[in-house]
Amino acid sequence: MTKEPKSRWPGFFKLSVEERIGLLARHSGLGGAELTFLKDQEHLSRRTANHMIENCIGTFELPLGLAMNLRVDGVDRLVPLATEEPSVLAGLSKAARFLRRGAGITTTVTSPLMIGQVQILDVPDLGAARTRVLEARRALLEEANALDPRLVEVGGGAQDLEVRILPPEGDDDPVGTMFVVHLLVDVRDAMGANAVNTMAEQLAPRLEELTGGRVRLRILSNLADRRLVTARARVPVDLLASNGASGTGPDVALGIQEASVFAERDPYRAATHNKGIMNGIDGVLIALGQDWRAVESGAHAYAARSGRYRALSSWRARGDVLHGELELPLAVGTVGGIVDSHPAVRAGLAILGIKTAAELASIAAAVGLAQNLAALRALATEGIQRGHMRLHVRKVGLSAGATEEELPALIEELQRLGRADLDTARSVLASLRQGGA
Repeated sequence: MTKEPKSRWPGFFKLSVEERIGLLARHSGLGGAELTFLKDQEHLSRRTANHMIENCIGTFELPLGLAMNLRVDGVDRLVPLATEEPSVLAGLSKAARFLRRGAGITTTVTSPLMIGQVQILDVPDLGAARTRVLEARRALLEEANALDPRLVEVGGGAQDLEVRILPPEGDDDPVGTMFVVHLLVDVRDAMGANAVNTMAEQLAPRLEELTGGRVRLRILSNLADRRLVTARARVPVDLLASNGASGTGPDVALGIQEASVFAERDPYRAATHNKGIMNGIDGVLIALGQDWRAVESGAHAYAARSGRYRALSSWRARGDVLHGELELPLAVGTVGGIVDSHPAVRAGLAILGIKTAAELASIAAAVGLAQNLAALRALATEGIQRGHMRLHVRKVGLSAGATEEELPALIEELQRLGRADLDTARSVLASLRQGGA
């Protein structure tokens, strides 16, 4: 294996956990407290956890793994994921191997603009209120930026104001017309919730004066549609027929395209299609201490921005190349909060070797696109269940109480039977033990 910190490490899955950690340490520069955490599994202490949430009674763990083979914007990345889903890392790493043969995944990231909303009710003259607020734009932005001079120093801060008028929806709507001010804030390398919420709170009294109404909500929006990431990739179609897939490369590419268009047209399919994308993205976000619930809500809201829920990605077969594209809002941060306090998060960032929120957003989107390809390729060839069950059967065997020594024979028998439920696993395990007695 190469001594360079590449993401293509053949046979990595065959190593023991200890061997994987050692290899990672030698070739990624991981050391110090982060390496100690991985080696010793120094869990989040109860003392630290108790300061993080109310009513703490302990901690909860998920498996932490590495996605292999990813090349994002010309740089190889080993990507940590926290997930309980057996097929995510295997499928993702396989798809990433296809994608790197097509020059990897490229991304574009917009400025990290977050939206703070101020809801104002009972405004007597909507037109006059709009004029007064927009005329006071510069003073309002200066007032907001005075709260966070450090953010302004590093190139961020409140950038602009927008006004939206939301009329009642139907005769039975219990609330009158709403006057909503959007404060657009460049949050740089932070997720941005605290900074944006503080600024929105600060401007509320002045906005009441300008509009003559009464302020209700002052809160960040998780539909971060000014903070978008686009990931694109090209796959030579001949590669898609490798590794036992049924059909020729063009057949598989056509199947992926047809599955993609299904999700683009139908919200029932789009929900599952997008869930597959988030399988990968959420794993990255959890491993790196991000607010994955905020990203999930923003992604699904963005998928419905046209008025109908649609796929976040699209795949098209053109000649001998399959083209894929994914676009979604990704509000992530590499400073503040749990990023500074959790040893697993620090270890994950060290493995990735990144500093900025833009880099993290690019990698998360790339993982989402690769995971999407893995799912669609499985659907277009063997079906999603066959590949999933190959990996699921090991977890079932462990749940049945099998030891590491008993697992190979148990897995082989369960695969022969074509069953992977817990009752069958227990029955087969009992038979194996009786036969070996």
